[in-house]
Amino acid sequence: MPTIAIIGSYRFFFYSSDRNEPSHIHVKKERFTAKFWLNPIRLQRSRGFSDHELIKIQKLIDENKEKFQEKWDEYFSV
Repeated sequence: MPTIAIIGSYRFFFYSSDRNEPSHIHVKKERFTAKFWLNPIRLQRSRGFSDHELIKIQKLIDENKEKFQEKWDEYFSV
């Protein structure tokens, strides 16, 4: 599972088995995880994060969306 970025205490990554899904990013902090679709940015699921923290994470994803999409495209290009 390639790590795309570490921003503060959040690790942004995707799984190599995610190829057949729309582009998205996973985020982890301690034992909490979440998955966000990238186009458009929206929460797919969360385990443990508070609503306040999810808003913060979504803003970080918005600020880094181009980078995350570029890394997705590079990794999963055929």
